Parts: sequence; C-alpha cells; structure tokens
Amino acid sequence: MSKNILEYATVELDEEGPSLSIIDQTLLPGKTAILKLTKLEDIWEAIYKLRVRGAPAIGVAAAIGMYVHSLSLKEEEPSLFFKKYMEASEYLNSSRPTAVNLSWALKRMEEKVKDYYSLHNSPSLQELLPILKNEALLIKEEDSNICKSLGEYGITLIKEGYGILTHCNAGSLATSKYGTATAPMYLAKERGMDLRVYCDETRPLLQGARLTSYELSSAGLDVTLLCDNMVSSIMKSGSINAVFVGCDRVAANGDVANKIGTSLVALAAKHYNIPFYVFAPSSTIDLNTKSGNDIPIEQRPPEEVTQLWYKEAMAPEDIKVYNPAFDITDNALITAIVTDKGIVYPPYELNLQKILKA
Repeated sequence: MSKNILEYATVELDEEGPSLSIIDQTLLPGKTAILKLTKLEDIWEAIYKLRVRGAPAIGVAAAIGMYVHSLSLKEEEPSLFFKKYMEASEYLNSSRPTAVNLSWALKRMEEKVKDYYSLHNSPSLQELLPILKNEALLIKEEDSNICKSLGEYGITLIKEGYGILTHCNAGSLATSKYGTATAPMYLAKERGMDLRVYCDETRPLLQGARLTSYELSSAGLDVTLLCDNMVSSIMKSGSINAVFVGCDRVAANGDVANKIGTSLVALAAKHYNIPFYVFAPSSTIDLNTKSGNDIPIEQRPPEEVTQLWYKEAMAPEDIKVYNPAFDITDNALITAIVTDKGIVYPPYELNLQKILKA
C-alpha cells in the first residue's frame, strides 16, 4: 500500500550515509521520489531548482546540508576546515536570495563553528561535528514546534463554515511539518470544524495546484482549485471569508515578500473587505530590512513561463519574459501577521519589535 504524501518527511537527516533527505517536489504530485544528497553542489541545486522549497524547509535543508558537507571536510586541518566551511556556507546562501530563513539557518550554523573555535586553542573536529549535527536537528525541531504554534494562533481566526483562500504552498511540504498558513486548516480538520479551502494554482510553477491541493486533499480537507485570475470572481461570489498565506520575509515595517501573485490577492481582498492574514515564523521577520523595497527579488528562468508545462513552447521564440519569483505585499493590505509568538496587528513597525522581544 502506497504511503500518503503526509507520511513522508519533507526534509530530514538520514543517519545512514549520512545524507540530506528530501522529497523532490518538482515531481509532485505524479511521482514521489526521495533524494539523498551528500554533495554541496547537489544541495545547492536542490534548493535553486525548488526540489526543496518553502522558506522554513529551505532553512532546515541548509542546516542539515552544511552538517553533511562538514563531514566531507573532517580530514582537513582545523584552520583549513574553518575556511572551507565558511566558503561553503556562503556558496549555499547564494542559491535563493529572497527567503531569509536560508541565511538565518546558515548563520546559526556558522555561529556554532565560530563559537567553538573562539573557545578552543586546539580545535577538535571530532568535538565540533556533533555540535553542528545537534544544531541542525534543533533547527528542524524548532520549525515543527513553531508551525504548531502558528496553527493554534491561526485557528482563532477561523469560524465554522469558513471559506479560506490560500496562495502558493505554505503547507507541510514547505516546512518540517504542519505548514505555516495551512497549520490552522489541519487543526480545524482534526477538531471537526467544517471548512472549505480554495487554492490558487500559483503560476508559473503551480505550487498551489501541484502541492497545496495535493497535500490538503490527502488530509481529507474540502479543497477547490482555481486559476490565479479567478480570485476576484470567487471573492465577489461571497465564498471567501479570509485569506491565509505564508511568506519568505517580513520587513521591519510589515511589508512581506511571498510567492508572485500574493500582492494581487491582497489587493482583491482589500477591495472586497476580506481579512488578509500572513503567517510568519519569527525566523522570517527581518528587522534589518527596513521595507519591502529592500528585499531582493529572485528572477527565475524565462522557460518557466514559456514552456515548462507544455509539450511545445507556448510563446514566440526569443520573446522577452519577466519572471520574478516573489512580489511585495504592502503592509497596508495586511490585516494581521500571525507569528509563533502571537498575532501582530498594525502598527507593524512597533509591534513586530515587541513580539520578537516577548
């Protein structure tokens, strides 16, 4: 009997090898393939090509990936290990610039290396490697706990019979477990609440169609799929009571970067007076980034738009293509930001600082 997609770990450390183990999400929903990655170049490629994706999952993958890579350096002299580790961390950080969890997790791992070297005149890699392993596993465990907290706070925003619209994939496939924006949906299902979920396709990579609708329907939720340009129509029909989305970075002023198309959903929700909630693990809140204008936006290959899902190219040859992976949703369009420490309402510049200090 085949396993349900929710029975697989999105990202984990495989002790045999050891290796970074991930679901190859580029093949879903048609095929479930588990990749066992040991080479740094393959881990970089997996993050860049979205084999593992979702801000929290990327952070966990990077942490485990750096531990796995560090094992290949264990025969190096301690001083050379330090140099090569830092170079590898910088290289891995270049795979995706928008999601702050990637740099956040890599920095946490780097700090463990720096702290150990600063405390020991004669560093021992036999002592350091278990420290890196424990930190990577702690990042994964914390992510699961954070998602649980997001679910508990988020479910307070749901009423019986609600219709919830979501964009992209902020589910179990984007995290260690439970998801961010989907966590309250899973809780609502467990607690017997009647709930309808509407998933945008999320063009051009179709994370909503391929991933969100797949995992939520696998969990037994009532799910309806729609094209991105149908959002206004369904909102006008009265079917949508709230919008729940994840995010890859929250700026200090409450602007958020999320999958391309999110800002259009927010604009439509504002027009129809539908609350728009962003689910953000505290690790995605970047107080060093003043506003959304300062968030780097990843540009993706044009082939994702012109031919990825077609047998033949569906655009003129050599046509210019604009293909940003993310857009910025202005803080004025956001009803509240749901964090693992509580629900944050405007003014965000003040209240985001408060929640992080709590």
